[in-house]
Formats: sequence, structure tokens, C-alpha cells
Amino acid sequence: MFGLWDRYVLPSLISCGCSTKPILKQREKVVPLAEGVVLELGCGSGTNFSFYDPTRVTHLHAIEPHAPMVKRAEETWAEGEFGFSSDIHTCGAEAVPLDNHSVDTAVITFVLCTIPDWQASLQEVRRVLKPGGTVLFSEHGLAPDEGVAKWQRRIEPVWKRLVGGCHLTRDTKQMLESEGFTVERHETMYLPNTPKIAGFASWGQARVA
Repeated sequence: MFGLWDRYVLPSLISCGCSTKPILKQREKVVPLAEGVVLELGCGSGTNFSFYDPTRVTHLHAIEPHAPMVKRAEETWAEGEFGFSSDIHTCGAEAVPLDNHSVDTAVITFVLCTIPDWQASLQEVRRVLKPGGTVLFSEHGLAPDEGVAKWQRRIEPVWKRLVGGCHLTRDTKQMLESEGFTVERHETMYLPNTPKIAGFASWGQARVA
């Protein structure tokens, strides 16, 4: 049952959920700041492509492990005119097919909640970033209010099965810091018109410590 769900239902569900107005607003806060050679983790259906500034970005490496989502991303790219070149790689973030110190900016939006081995993925980001390179992030995760967090912990096991492995209780800032990044800017809020269990958002900028 879950094989059919993952193949036929999940891509549309994720594309819809990751393109709500509040989440698009969050993407718009960080993606246009990317510059140079960009690595995007978990590009999904290509929702971020239109937010990149073509006067700042020279090339985009977008990676996505889920083949049906890669197909959607390729269709998004083919249908648009974005003003920079790209490669869409079918792979996980745990093994990025790029050279050491070859990326100026890493963009991580609404994907750290899902990546199974997030530690290895962030280590790969460190590896490919040039000295002084930037991580731009916007994620959802563990709420600071214990009442909300309690429900996040209760619901998470079922939530993960239905929403492609998405966790409700990960702490983005803590994750980045634990893997050797310094978070230089960090802002948070509950997203409007979004259930609080899935709507505590954090965003900002980090560099290798």
C-alpha cells in the first residue's frame, strides 16, 4: 500500500504542501539571496527555481532522491526561463556528486525534516562549500511551546509514514550547529493559516564554523 502511496500520491501531496502561500513566503525570504554556484538539497518539484535571482546565480545543482519528484522538477525547468544553467541530480543529500569546495551557496528549504541521515547530509554540505560559503535555510520543526511539542511527538510516528518521512520534532538551528556550522541569522515564527504542529518555522543563514 505504501509503495503505491509513495509513487502516485506522495509527489502531489508534497508539491501541494510545500507550495502553500505561507511556505512560499518563507522560501522568498532566503532563496533570492543565493549567489554563484548553488547547491539545493531536495529540490522536490522545483518550487524554488523561480525564486532564484538570475543576476546573482551562475549555476544551480539541484538534487532530489525521489524519481517521480525529479521528473516534476525537470518539467518545471523545461517550462520556465530562469536565466541561469542547471543540473538536476537524482541522488540523496548524503552523497552529493560534486567536488570539494565547489559551491558558493547551499539552499536548504523544508527538507531537513525529511532527510534520513541529516548528519551525513550536512557534512556533505560542509565538504562542497567553498571557504566563506553560505548556507541559506528555511525549515519547520520542533515548537518552543511544550503543549505544541507534546502533540508533535505524539503525532510524528504516523505523520512520518504519511508524509514521506517528514519529522515534526527536529531543531534546525541545533542540527546545523552540531555539524560544525555557525548560525549567523536565525528567525522563527508560527506560520499563519497552518496547524501549529507543522507550522513552527525557522529561517536564516549559516557558515562553516
